[in-house]
Amino acid sequence: MFGFGYREKKLALPAPGTALPGRAEAIATLGRHRVSDRPLKPPHRPGTETAIFGLGCFWGAERLYWRIDGVDVTAVGYAGGETPNPSYEEVCSGGTGHAEVVLVVFDPAIVTYDTLLRVFFESHDPTQGMRQGNDVGTQYRSMILTTGEAQQRAAEAMSAAYDAALRDRGLDTITTEIRPAGDFYYAEAEHQQYLALHPNGYCGLAGTGVTCPLPPESRT
Repeated sequence: MFGFGYREKKLALPAPGTALPGRAEAIATLGRHRVSDRPLKPPHRPGTETAIFGLGCFWGAERLYWRIDGVDVTAVGYAGGETPNPSYEEVCSGGTGHAEVVLVVFDPAIVTYDTLLRVFFESHDPTQGMRQGNDVGTQYRSMILTTGEAQQRAAEAMSAAYDAALRDRGLDTITTEIRPAGDFYYAEAEHQQYLALHPNGYCGLAGTGVTCPLPPESRT
């Protein structure tokens, strides 16, 4: 009975006004990126833009993005919920409403937002709801948090294009949540660039094997 109830709680977001209280102070994190040695927090290099993606456990997701040419900085954190300045344990409890996400600071002159979106969709299964493979819980849900109207339009268009491609292959409908970004909370220092410290550490990323097409308006 306990196991069933715990599983059910982790598969449902907290009702409005019932999330854990959190704290006023930010959780301590790193000052500089372990791979690029750039500052983890703003101000970032002029001309860069920011994107936020949730595609399951953030350890492997972050490594995916820091390897892309044109990405200046990545950071893991929590977003999409209610609790201010949550801890990792609080997010994993299902009581904050947050997802594990990756913040990506990129140079649009080198790598486009559409490219980052394609990496997002092809690197996980966006049809699974509150889980990614064996990682079960609200913190593992698929999510795109946009930082402007152009990102919102691009994310919605590519989601629709990929949803059609998945359904053509007999797969389920996309459950990815797409909405404007609110607060992003940096995760604890030990989670930042975790797989740079532990190259053989856990990475649960697994895509569907279906190529994500560009939406018609993005094709040249």
